[in-house]
Amino acid sequence: QVQLVESGGGLVQAGGSLRLTCAASGGTFSGYAMGWFRQVPGKERDFVGLISWSSGGTYYADSVKGRFTISRDNAKNTVYLEMNSLKPGDTAVYYCAARLGVRITTRTDEYAYWGQGTQVTVSS
Repeated sequence: QVQLVESGGGLVQAGGSLRLTCAASGGTFSGYAMGWFRQVPGKERDFVGLISWSSGGTYYADSVKGRFTISRDNAKNTVYLEMNSLKPGDTAVYYCAARLGVRITTRTDEYAYWGQGTQVTVSS
C-alpha cells in the first residue's frame, strides 16, 4: 500500500523560504510521477508541480515557476518542494500525490495516492 507523508509546513514571512518533504513508502516508485498540489478553503485543489521519479524531469504551474523547485532523493524515497520568495497568495494546505506513469498531468483525479497535507502560511 502506497503511503505518502508530508512535512515541513509552517508560518513564514513574505519573501521567505520553506522546504516541504514527502516521504513515500509501500511501493517501487521508479515508474511514478510525483505531484505537489495546494488548496485553500472553499477552492479547488490546484496543481503546483511534478517530478518524474525515474528521469527527474519537472514541470511547474506558471504561478510558481522560478520560485519553487521539486527534487527527489531516490535512496530515501523522498520528494522535496523547495519554496522561495513566498507570497501571501501561496498560503494553502500543500499535498503530495503519486500516479503511475510519467505523462504530465495537472488533474487531481489522475493521481491515485495522496498524503494528508501540510499547512503553509505566508504572512505579509
